[in-house]
Amino acid sequence: MTITQEQATWFAQTFAQLADNVELAVLGKRPVIELVLTAMISEGHVLLEDVPGTGKTSLARALAQSVQGTHTRIQFTPDLLPGDITGITVYDQKTGQFEFHAGPIFANIVLADEINRASPKTQAALLEVMEEGSVTVDGVTREAGVPFLVVATQNPVEQAGTYRLPEAQLDRFLLKTSLGYPDHAATLRILDGAAVDTAQLRPVVTPQALVSMADLARDVYVDALVLDYIARVVDATRSADQVRLGVSIRGALALTKAVKSRGAAQGRTYATPDDVKSLAVPVLAHRLILHPEAEFDGVTAESVVGQVLLEVAPPTQRENA
Repeated sequence: MTITQEQATWFAQTFAQLADNVELAVLGKRPVIELVLTAMISEGHVLLEDVPGTGKTSLARALAQSVQGTHTRIQFTPDLLPGDITGITVYDQKTGQFEFHAGPIFANIVLADEINRASPKTQAALLEVMEEGSVTVDGVTREAGVPFLVVATQNPVEQAGTYRLPEAQLDRFLLKTSLGYPDHAATLRILDGAAVDTAQLRPVVTPQALVSMADLARDVYVDALVLDYIARVVDATRSADQVRLGVSIRGALALTKAVKSRGAAQGRTYATPDDVKSLAVPVLAHRLILHPEAEFDGVTAESVVGQVLLEVAPPTQRENA
C-alpha cells in the first residue's frame, strides 16, 4: 500500500523539523544531517569517518537530544570488553539468582565513539544488535529497543593502536559519510558563538513518531524501472575492473530502503532515479573492496561508484506513482 500525499507531507515536515533542530548545533552541514536522518528512518546505522574536531560527536549528540528517547555514549578503547557493551549476568547472593545488568547498547540512539580503537572481539559484539536489533547474553535474547540507531565514529588519520573494521561489520552500516570542515560563512558563525550547545537542544519528536515515519517509508512506491536501475548499479560495482568484491544484496536492500526514505523526506509518495544517484555513494562505497593495485594507484571506492553512475543509464520513463 502506497502512502498518501497527506502522509508524505507530514513526513517531510517532521523530517525538516528534525534537521532544523540538529542544525542549530551543527552549522553548515545540512546535507550530512539529512543523510544521517535518512539512515535512522530507514532503520539503518551510520559510520562517520573524519579528521578530529569536525563535529562527529556533536552531530551524534545533537541527534540524540532531538529525539525524546534514551541515548548513550560508548567510548571505545583497546581494553573495552564485549560485556562492557552488551551487559553481563551477575549472581546475586541474597536472592540466589542471576541478575542481568544491561549495557549501554540498550538505548534508542547509541554513539560508538572511535569504534576502531577497540579490539575485533569487542567490535563483533555490535554485529548481532546492529543486524537483528537484539542482544543475546548467556543464551537469553533481549530486544535493544525501537527505534534503534548506532552512530559510530572513527578517525582515519591516526591509525596507531587502532583496529580496522572488518568488511562484515562495514556492511552492517547503512551508509558512511563525513562532515568535513565547515565553509567560511559557517566558520564565522561558529566562532561568533552561534552554534547551540547540544545539551541545550530540546527534543522535537518522540520515538513513536520515528517508528511511524519508518513504517510510512516502507510504503513509498518504487517503480520497477527504479528497482531495475538499482540492480544494474549494484551489478556494475561487481564487474568493475578495480573492484575485488562488489556490493552485496544487503547493500542493494539498504539503497532501496534509503531511496524510499528520501522520497518521503522530499514530500513525495514515490522514489525517483535521482534519489538513487544522490544516495549511491554514501550507501554503497564503503561496501566495496578494491584490488590492492587500484588502491596503490589512488583509486577510491567513492570514485568507482561515481564512475558506475556515469556508465549505467537511469530509466527515462516516468514512474507511475
